[in-house]
Amino acid sequence: MKVFKFGGASVKDAEGVKNVVNILKRYAGEKIIVVISAMGKTTNALEKIVRASSYAEAEKLIKELELYHHMAMEACVKTEKWNTNAKSTLHKTFERLRTTVKDYPTENFDERYDQIVSFGELLSTQIVGYALSDQNIPNMWMRAQNIVRTDSNFREGKVNFEMTQACFDTHVPEAFQFADIITIEGFIGSTQDGKTTTLGREGSDYTAAIMAYCSNAESVTIWKDVPGVLNADPKWFDNTIKIDHLSYQDAIELAYYGATVIHPKTIKPLQNKNIPLFVRSFIEPDAPGTRIDNDTSQLPVPCFIFKVNQVLISLSPKDFSFIVEENMSRIFDILSHYKVKTNVMQNSAINFSLCIDDDTDKVPALIEALKNDFRVLYNKNLELVTIRYYDQATIDRVTIDKKLLLEHKSRYTVQLVMQNK
Repeated sequence: MKVFKFGGASVKDAEGVKNVVNILKRYAGEKIIVVISAMGKTTNALEKIVRASSYAEAEKLIKELELYHHMAMEACVKTEKWNTNAKSTLHKTFERLRTTVKDYPTENFDERYDQIVSFGELLSTQIVGYALSDQNIPNMWMRAQNIVRTDSNFREGKVNFEMTQACFDTHVPEAFQFADIITIEGFIGSTQDGKTTTLGREGSDYTAAIMAYCSNAESVTIWKDVPGVLNADPKWFDNTIKIDHLSYQDAIELAYYGATVIHPKTIKPLQNKNIPLFVRSFIEPDAPGTRIDNDTSQLPVPCFIFKVNQVLISLSPKDFSFIVEENMSRIFDILSHYKVKTNVMQNSAINFSLCIDDDTDKVPALIEALKNDFRVLYNKNLELVTIRYYDQATIDRVTIDKKLLLEHKSRYTVQLVMQNK
């Protein structure tokens, strides 16, 4: 059995959905779990709905999203029976979205966020399922909330693998008796008492790994708009090189440092069961892409990861004492409270510096909390460049016309926090 994951770019419109159907036709007769992300920029649109200042503002955004999904469905589901069913299903789903936006309590922002933003994957999975049925491809839709069990840490649900395995064993093997293709929403889980959670932004990759873990799949394939894992993001770097073979260790390091091609949590469940991961192009589905497995050879080229909109925060004790374990414990308690992840950190005798994403929902409150115990200086609008398997030439290449604010080196990796001169 295989697990496929199709991201937002692969299902951004009707042509994308049709292409997904054509790719799945190539695997006729094989058992496949298909994990679907939200279409295009739907998650961004739903985030705006969460933050809307009034229901009138939210309703305008919902209508735009509804039109977008209905147009995609109309273009790729032509058979009258399936078209009628799809219209009804989408209508009911959008009415549920409206009810959720109106009625769900606002006290816990993260909880409300998950209940609303999770509709993106729900809608795209419905459309893909009907598009498959329209082409006479038997498939069954499996709700992620019925399979993936998490704690109640909304927006970053921690998966309970024992409970998830039990739910998987209850529902999925039986479904495969009736169809070769099971579709399931990515990114979504639920608490034991049925509240929807999400697994972190771009978490559909992680869903695919969870499904592979539970099914002991022969492989996972993430279908992207790139030919495989590249040594840099083409948006930031010219002359990128495709990496044909990658170790679990290098993959998890690159993902941890911010490489967007793979979600950071994806590798562990696969490595634990030695399940290979393929990153392939949905534009060129015959191309081999990149294979990730337990190979231990070093990458043949340096890899570059660029992150923008970074904040560098520098802390020092108010009494000019050393940064010691007690200070560090307090700093990490505050970071944990505000659910802020550090991208790089460094300390000296009386200073501790950390670089984080400039999240407007979290950073202002974090800085104010840190000011209670420390002197705080910070810089915004910075870039963080991470180079895996660096040398001085690669460092020189990315620091042209840049002012270097922080440099952190380990044996194989260097991280550079910079701003334009």
